[in-house]
Parts: sequence; structure tokens; C-alpha cells
Amino acid sequence: MVDTDRITGAARQLGGKVQGAFGDLTGSRRDAVEGRARAAAGQAESLYGQAKDTVRDAADHVADAARDLGGRVRDAVDDLGADDVEARARRAQGAAHDQYARAERGVRHAAEEAYDVAEDAYARGSRALRRGTREVGEQVAAYPLAALLIAGIAGFGLGLLVSARRA
Repeated sequence: MVDTDRITGAARQLGGKVQGAFGDLTGSRRDAVEGRARAAAGQAESLYGQAKDTVRDAADHVADAARDLGGRVRDAVDDLGADDVEARARRAQGAAHDQYARAERGVRHAAEEAYDVAEDAYARGSRALRRGTREVGEQVAAYPLAALLIAGIAGFGLGLLVSARRA
């Protein structure tokens, strides 16, 4: 089953890409930067969901291996006499411990990799957002009248959207 963080992250990433492309098309640095930041956040969320899926799959694999090993132990006990049961049970216990240790290392490695990728995406998104905020501030300082006009139009549009949803 796919994790919901993976789905919402992909949707947020797509929305951010669309907003970034819209900003590039219209020449709006603010929309372009916000879109890229939103896309980076969506990618990080999607990667987090993928990591959760990987951990869940690894846990399922460990559970399947343990069930398989339990079945083998039962079969071995049924086939043996009382003298051999203890020795084979010890060997089976060692094999189960090794299997568990390998699975645990795999899950830890996958989680660390996913965390590193998500951390990098978050850092890149933060840098892009700071850079975009600085650029938007420079544009507003350079063209204050145009910034007021754009803000007014955006506010009017949002007001229309809000009032249309209530009606």
C-alpha cells in the first residue's frame, strides 16, 4: 500500500512546478520562486512517504522470513527425535537472529538514505525561498506602484474565490 505522504507530496510537487512555470511565463519572480519552493517541499514529503513504504516493506519481509523459519523449525522438530531437537532449535535460533540483524541493517540504511535525501531537498527549498524572498523584495522596492497593483489584483481575485465558495 502506498503511503499518503507519498501521494500528497507528489501532488504538492506538481502544483509547485505548475506555479513555477506560470511565474516564469508571466514574469512573476514571486510565483516562480514560491512554486519551486513548493515543489521542493512536495518532493521532500514524497521521499518521506517512500521511506515509510520502504520500512513497511522491510518489516513485512522480516515477518515473512520469521514465519518461514518458524515453519521450518516445526517441520524439523516433527522429523527429529528428542535428542536432535535442542541442537537444531539452537541453529534455527541463530539463523533467525542473523536474518533479523540483516533486515534491521537494511531498514536503518533505507531510512538514513531517505532522511538524507529529504534533508537535502528541504535545504535546497529553504535556500530557494530565501533567494526568492530577497528578489521579490528588490522588485517591490524597485517598482512599488506595480507591486501595489499586483497585490490589489491578487487580493481581489482571492476575495472573489472566497465569496464564490460561500455562495
